[in-house]
Amino acid sequence: MRDDLYLDNEEKSVVIVMTSGPSTAHRCATPFYISAILASMDADVSIFLTMEAVKLGKRGVAANLSAMDGGKTIIEFMRDAKAAGVKLYLCRPAMPGYGLDEADIIEEVDEIANASKMADLVLASDKSMYF
Repeated sequence: MRDDLYLDNEEKSVVIVMTSGPSTAHRCATPFYISAILASMDADVSIFLTMEAVKLGKRGVAANLSAMDGGKTIIEFMRDAKAAGVKLYLCRPAMPGYGLDEADIIEEVDEIANASKMADLVLASDKSMYF
């Protein structure tokens, strides 16, 4: 593999803003998969779940959802990302629209945060991605 394909500089933080949720299950595994890869390459990675993606933070949803038939569940992808060091944020303002309460949220979520946190993450990161 060519060494020049990997950037070895100070750009080491990435935020992934995720809006995809259960209605687009085929889009839900990739952000967690990519974040685990980035974190394993020593990047500081955060995923901010907003809009329909907040549903993935509800107990039981990600555990019963796969991106493809017979594939790993989304919670497994989430746990792989967490094991790699990814921080997971859930958008507080989006919760009421999807009937979520703090008691419903899975332990994998590091913080329930306001939109200002998402703005801070985007502005402070070296790279941002959107799913």
